[in-house]
Amino acid sequence: MKKSVIVFIPCVLLLSCSKFLDRKPVSQISPDNAFSSESELQLYQHSFYGMFPTADGQFPYGIYNETIDNIITGSLSNQLTGQRVVPVTDPFYGSSTSYGAASSPNGSWGNLRNVNFFLQNYQKGHLPNSVVAPYVGAARMFRAWFYYNMVALYGDVPWIGTAIDANDSAALMKPRDPRSLVMDSVLADLDYAIANMTSVKAVDQVSKYTAMALKARVCLFEGTFRKYHANDVFGQGLTGASDLLQQCADICDTLMKTGGYRLHTSTPGAAYGELFSAQAADPGEVILARTYSASLAVYHNLNYYTLSPSYGKPGLEKKLVNSYLMKDGSRFTDRPGYDTLGFFSETQNRDPRLSQTVRTPGYTRIGATLQLAPDFSATVTGYQMTKFVSDASQDANSRSVTPLPLFRYAEVLLNFAEAKAELGTLTQGDIDRSIKLLRDRVGMPDLNMAAANASPDPYLAAQYTQVSGPNQGVILEIRRERRVELVMESFRWNDLMRWKEGHLLTLQFKGEYFPGAGTYDLDHNGTPDVCIYSGTKPVSQQGVVYLKLGSDVDLENGTSGGDIVVNKTIPKTFREDRDYLFPIPMQEILLNPKLQQNPNW
Repeated sequence: MKKSVIVFIPCVLLLSCSKFLDRKPVSQISPDNAFSSESELQLYQHSFYGMFPTADGQFPYGIYNETIDNIITGSLSNQLTGQRVVPVTDPFYGSSTSYGAASSPNGSWGNLRNVNFFLQNYQKGHLPNSVVAPYVGAARMFRAWFYYNMVALYGDVPWIGTAIDANDSAALMKPRDPRSLVMDSVLADLDYAIANMTSVKAVDQVSKYTAMALKARVCLFEGTFRKYHANDVFGQGLTGASDLLQQCADICDTLMKTGGYRLHTSTPGAAYGELFSAQAADPGEVILARTYSASLAVYHNLNYYTLSPSYGKPGLEKKLVNSYLMKDGSRFTDRPGYDTLGFFSETQNRDPRLSQTVRTPGYTRIGATLQLAPDFSATVTGYQMTKFVSDASQDANSRSVTPLPLFRYAEVLLNFAEAKAELGTLTQGDIDRSIKLLRDRVGMPDLNMAAANASPDPYLAAQYTQVSGPNQGVILEIRRERRVELVMESFRWNDLMRWKEGHLLTLQFKGEYFPGAGTYDLDHNGTPDVCIYSGTKPVSQQGVVYLKLGSDVDLENGTSGGDIVVNKTIPKTFREDRDYLFPIPMQEILLNPKLQQNPNW
């Protein structure tokens, strides 16, 4: 399968692609003479890549701007406030009428039809199987991607395996198929893709290794969802959790042994942060990424997102910061008085991934020497993100070009360890092949399975209330590792949903600790960085951000100090009997009465 040039360049930059894709498939290509050359197969496959998340897309299809309980902004989504209602239409479900159309208003089911049209017509080009099989495999992988995301959001959905004609009323009125049937079909597609896709690696193109990583993600999601929801309305009657977890462990094991991937470790002490700020994706670790180009004017706005006061002022949440271990491997939350430490003290001698994810004392921008403290004009919690942030030349006009990973080897290692821990088959040797590598990269001590299970972390156990049994301790540690390693890569919502831990979204979101009003030198460099005041604003000093107590910032105990509390007056709720799935839009049910609404919506 030949390489294409920068697959993720939008079609508007490729004139022939734009003309080719702007029309319905049945009018673009006559089925009788379609796909008569490999270049046609290749060009058509380009259209599938739009199904992957964009840099700053809306939930759940953004890459870096997750706003669940990892990253907090100045506002709360409806998923967090419990104010979701049954929508008239939905940007992810699309329209049921689009089962038989080339595109829906929001592209959802139209993406599926685009794939199914290819699968229904590729043979008519009469190309040899050796030429078409890799493209067929890729198409089935994209179909699996589509349905994995639909099931994660909605549960049961109609399985559509052909490009339905717009006049086929019976097919258009199809009821929802059981979740288990859909996921079996997803896995069949992925197995075909793994067996037939190209093994040629390129960070901006799908390959059999992408399909393997996707299968691991799918099996872990579905296996743990069925395990933890076995006795509720969402999972009752679903079986096969252990089989799915075993499939996850097996495909991870195969990828670990045969994929030739390894973690990025080129710069000791800085490799984790370097992986995300580099101008080119490391093909050793990155299995697939969205790539960007200044010369082609294809950008994202990561720098602007983290540095501008007008983009929600994102920051890491306190419970995540507390989860980072000490540099010696001990638990930060075991330290007496950990919850009243100021910013400088709490960031000393921690897992190096903390200082490579947020600004900590001594932080400098790439290519600069000036040390920068957290800027409270650009972060509501004080834990200002640096992951993916590049040098200052990319700040203006949202022109970031750092590649954004969609699949990377670190996730495969985490999936392997979690699946085996949930199965009860995890060994210290398995940990040494997976979690150890992640910790080695940043110079952290190894995870000891026996010690973890002998003394489960009470701080994590209080959060992850569904975890129990002899492997409780190591499962909690793997979840810690996953949250720390994958933060800002948009895994958190699906993780909480599959673990049945939605209650965590109702907790008060917090930031740095301050003992009260006053002027603070956050990085202890001798100059003040932030002033929290009540009453009249003090005379301004250059470089100091002024925050009025009760207006610009809230502390947990008011004038008596405490952690910053974000969105203090906005209640958050999560209904355990409803909110693990999204509602089916009203328009869909009106158009197709055979569809049934999700529980309690």
